[in-house]
Amino acid sequence: MRFSKSVKVARTKPSTPPSADDCCSTRALWGWSPPPLPADSASKRRIDRVLPSTGTLAALFYVAVVALLIAAPYLPKRAELAVDGLAALAGGGWCGANFWRCRHAHCLVTGAGWLGLSVLAFAEAVAGYSLIQGNEQLVFLGVLVVALGFEGAWYLLRGTNAVRLR
Repeated sequence: MRFSKSVKVARTKPSTPPSADDCCSTRALWGWSPPPLPADSASKRRIDRVLPSTGTLAALFYVAVVALLIAAPYLPKRAELAVDGLAALAGGGWCGANFWRCRHAHCLVTGAGWLGLSVLAFAEAVAGYSLIQGNEQLVFLGVLVVALGFEGAWYLLRGTNAVRLR
């Protein structure tokens, strides 16, 4: 049995290496994660190896940060502040590295906010008392809410959740 209709094959352009301006579509990876920038240095390749971005390792990292925040109030004041600082340092370090590699809009805010909170919490641990009346965890959550709001606004204005320099 023969068919008289032929099938046309669409021709595509050969793939080219991504540039900083065209690296991500408006819906990269189902609208959540922009693809990472090219790993053009040893430090970028090292971060890509150790920074879990998806899957079980990423989930375990989130669980570890939440576990630190849950355990902290049951510790003496200095230890509580140090553990809150450790959780903020872990979250801020992850988001700072993730912003450097993938440009998530929320990571711009969470990276800076949580790293700043970690400095404050560690200074409070050294002093032995909280300068913000024990609201370190509320500040942690507040930074997250502001960051997600920023990413939502960025997406509505720019059509992508990746911050790109022009």
